[in-house]
Amino acid sequence: MTTAILLVLAGLFGLGLGGEWLVRGAVGLAQRMGISNLVTGLVIVGAATSMPEMVASVQAVISGSPELAWGNIAGSNISNSLLILGATALVAPIVLTGAGRRDAWVGLIASVILFLIAWWQFASPWIGAALLAGLVVYIVWRYNHPRPEGEDEEEHKIPALWLSIVYFLIGVAALVLGGKLLVDGAIDLATFAGISETVIGLTVVAVGTSLPELAASVAAALRGKPGLALGNVVGSNIYNLLLIGGVTMTISVRPIPSELLDVEWPIVIATALMILLLCWFAHQITRWMGGVLLLAFAAFNLFLLA
Repeated sequence: MTTAILLVLAGLFGLGLGGEWLVRGAVGLAQRMGISNLVTGLVIVGAATSMPEMVASVQAVISGSPELAWGNIAGSNISNSLLILGATALVAPIVLTGAGRRDAWVGLIASVILFLIAWWQFASPWIGAALLAGLVVYIVWRYNHPRPEGEDEEEHKIPALWLSIVYFLIGVAALVLGGKLLVDGAIDLATFAGISETVIGLTVVAVGTSLPELAASVAAALRGKPGLALGNVVGSNIYNLLLIGGVTMTISVRPIPSELLDVEWPIVIATALMILLLCWFAHQITRWMGGVLLLAFAAFNLFLLA
């Protein structure tokens, strides 16, 4: 039990460190190559910040535990929508704009599509390829219909070229090692505690791999830019569903666990719908709303563990 917990903690540390350094290196390299801020933020940063979830999910599939991977995907989206938005709103209210509706629609549609795939118990590399193709379509669409400049972007100081390469390589190595340690520890923990791997993926792995986004969103709120949190959350949710879900489905021959259909996946859809409705009807996510989101997140995890 102690060894499993230490493995999980070491894996989370490796994923957090690797994700941070990978983002720094990738952004630095992109800017050195003259890639636009829009493409850097949408593609480079979007993919890089999803790497902790990606590595953990791929390692889980390789280890013969795709349930852990799908639990991680669903749990990460729930953590993003409830934990990250809630914690950020407590620090500073999040001002909402109409432009966020477009991405919120994509997140909701992708959530429903994966629910239907799980409902019909489909499993095929072609489905995974279709999800990845959907991500490409989304990226192209967003490139042609960008948000207003500065709405959800943050300036990054450009590091030296050699430093960007070092950050990138160390980030990749830390992610791979951290993902392996986390998955090994999570599987051992599930076995020892008698909890399903899906539940471990929904809780320990999902929250752990969402910590970098949580830290970034809260830090942005402390710097007076809480609006960045909404873009981070919705973008991360879309990448989780289409990129990580697509890769997981491509390399795994097993369908999405049907046990996720009872509670977890409907909550994924409900939180995606919640974000869309907030973007449509609310002017901001207030502090009391943030408190409600955090209480909902706590209740969800208590329900799982009970």
